[in-house]
Amino acid sequence: MTHSEAVAALEEAEMHAHLDRRDEAAADDGGRRAAELAEWQRVVQLLAATGGPYDPDADVVGQAELAADRRREEAEQQRRQEQQQLAYRAEELARLGGAGRLDRSVPTRAGDEATRDLLDDRGDYRAAKVGAWLARALADQFGHYADPAARAAAVGLLPVPVRACAAMLAALARTGAPIEDDLEFVGRLAQAAPEATTALAAWLGAAAAVKGGTA
Repeated sequence: MTHSEAVAALEEAEMHAHLDRRDEAAADDGGRRAAELAEWQRVVQLLAATGGPYDPDADVVGQAELAADRRREEAEQQRRQEQQQLAYRAEELARLGGAGRLDRSVPTRAGDEATRDLLDDRGDYRAAKVGAWLARALADQFGHYADPAARAAAVGLLPVPVRACAAMLAALARTGAPIEDDLEFVGRLAQAAPEATTALAAWLGAAAAVKGGTA
């Protein structure tokens, strides 16, 4: 593209921008039109300075913008893939929970906290089953919760009732009480009064520590 061709393209862009300002239907497209106009102005100035034809490969600014566009597209594609994977995992866990098969045989993975959130946002009753499974995993430190960093991160990833349930289950385990049976009441207690449940868990833990020290 020569300088004169760029000037002609700029003039056409300015004309369209002027017409858009008069056309209310095109008002929503004003941002794109302004960006197009600014880009033609930049190209005209570039060719006026170089005096040669426009070479996209030699346009540092243009190449940087193209690279930025590619990065945004790649990031968006990755985001869509992650959302799809999250939806697949949420459906898998919900199906297992609904069938009563969500137990220690199913190891937790990093990101499962988000699957519970997704089900909860959808109003899926099975979100509670996934939450109870995560609480048990956190209490027993299995699956990805075997990693101390994952357990620490759970504080910011799991809602308070799920963490309270985990704390109570862990405290009951320290007392030596059998917890292999279904302890659904712990989840209900944690949901109804998470702060009280956490306080009770701390008390039980302290009592177990005293008993262990005097044994």
